[in-house]
Amino acid sequence: MSAMAESGLPMLTRRLPNAGKANAAAHLTLDQRGRSRQRICLDDGREAGILMPRGEVLRDGDLLGTEDGRFMVRVVAAPEPLSCAQSPDPMLLARACYHLGNRHVALQIEPGRLCWLRDHVLDAMVVGLGLRVTQIDAPFEPEPGAYGGGQGHGHARGPDHAHGHRHHHGHEPKHHSHD
Repeated sequence: MSAMAESGLPMLTRRLPNAGKANAAAHLTLDQRGRSRQRICLDDGREAGILMPRGEVLRDGDLLGTEDGRFMVRVVAAPEPLSCAQSPDPMLLARACYHLGNRHVALQIEPGRLCWLRDHVLDAMVVGLGLRVTQIDAPFEPEPGAYGGGQGHGHARGPDHAHGHRHHHGHEPKHHSHD
């Protein structure tokens, strides 16, 4: 594939070592960082295309480039509306991780703090577990997951992703409930 698509956009098709110098930066949400094919707006107003292998999730600081290596873009995790729970009690945080993970929610886990994409239903559940939940706008870098995937699919994925559906994850379907 050439460095420029027929539309004249630079096509970012390779993940490069972070040692290179970027020509531009792109602030992308977690959802955008998980899409394999898309048109993006760079921070300087120019546009580019991303054409990456399916299933890859870009991380903050990743460097993408064209096939010929002449155009490189630094990925920056964009601020997103997050909910966070902080506690000095590791058992309380572990319980919250368990219940949020049981719903396949993408979690950013830090010492003494958990963050997820803001969702009032999940917030209420975590409050019910005894934690205080605060809202912030910040870059979201969740754990990549046991299988390296990265994105969960809890309530935070959007209104069109309701629960009550059946889906297969390569394990027994009775491992959890979506109550």
